[in-house]
Amino acid sequence: MKLALIGVGHAGSRIVDRALERELETGRDLCNGNVLVFDTAADAFDDITHVPSECQVRFGDIHPDVDADGVGGDPDLGVTVAREDVQELRRAFDAVDFNDVDGLLLVAGLAGGTGGGAGAVLLEELQAICDKPIYALGVLPEADEPDHCALTASRALQSFVEIADNVICFDNDAWRSTVSYTDTAESEADRPYDELDRTAVSHVMTAFGASESAAMTTAAENRIDASDITRTLETGGVSSIGRATLELDRSDDGLSWLPSWLPLPSWLAGDAVDGPADAAEVKRLVRRAIDSQLTLPCAVDSTYRVLVVLSGPPTAVSRKGFESARYWLEQETGTVEVLAGDEPRPDSATLTATVLLSTVTDVPRIDALQERGRTAKEAVDESEAGEAEFVW
Repeated sequence: MKLALIGVGHAGSRIVDRALERELETGRDLCNGNVLVFDTAADAFDDITHVPSECQVRFGDIHPDVDADGVGGDPDLGVTVAREDVQELRRAFDAVDFNDVDGLLLVAGLAGGTGGGAGAVLLEELQAICDKPIYALGVLPEADEPDHCALTASRALQSFVEIADNVICFDNDAWRSTVSYTDTAESEADRPYDELDRTAVSHVMTAFGASESAAMTTAAENRIDASDITRTLETGGVSSIGRATLELDRSDDGLSWLPSWLPLPSWLAGDAVDGPADAAEVKRLVRRAIDSQLTLPCAVDSTYRVLVVLSGPPTAVSRKGFESARYWLEQETGTVEVLAGDEPRPDSATLTATVLLSTVTDVPRIDALQERGRTAKEAVDESEAGEAEFVW
């Protein structure tokens, strides 16, 4: 599925930049160059390395309450400056060829003033000017962030769900302890989030970018196309993505000395794997994709629809294994609305299962976030009421 990528705020812009980097690494062409990032801070794009400068849009800079740091985490100010600069934002969308994509994905950190506030305004504008599906990738804050972040995120999530056709969530709090940090982030402040961004991108790219590899020369037996993804997500609400990878054995063809991460060209690969994974192995892989770590932890039996994609060498997946995995998902999720497809990657040394759980309704993390947001809102209201008593 071809998606225009729209990043809003610091986190959203960073993740879109990582998505373009991932395109180069994997050969998946997800956006066809249709990309934009928006922010209100003066230095917002200093660390952006893959999004072209002409696709970087700063707005709100003439508003008296916007300083060099942007809207200062204030979502109401983010909404205000976005509405005031709406004509400028609309002109920026001229850089996106809506006829060249199957949908749009707006990416934002929900706890940020620009992402959580202005992001909702941008979603409204996109819905008004584009008849393609408009999805959102919303990043939830960590549990130890201040109460006002929980309030901003809970409000933003509600707005995003009401406006977007579907909101895929990535929970920073759930993933923070699972990633190993690298020194690739240019900014010290961004370093803790660098691997989180890459993790979010890898899940989204595999789910949406199946069959979008420029190097894919083998026809898929059960090809996933844009209509399959659209159908899976058309029920709206909040969705989650699970992913797991199985290392495959290379054949003893004199090339075993090569590192496992190096893909072999097709003329050398030959029998690069030692036969198809059996049905039980494929089922275990799919189970691990939803049991290990979802982008948003949830009860899998609360989902409305499911999409599963198996990516890897065509010889690695048997028909029996494919059907076994789909049947297991039907039993586990309690829905017969399960679509399954494969993404042939003949030179890959791994088999990856990606599971998209659409419209999940039992999500304790969101319940806790909303409750914390309500408590924070009550505290703010009480504080404002107390101050009003002293106004002469």
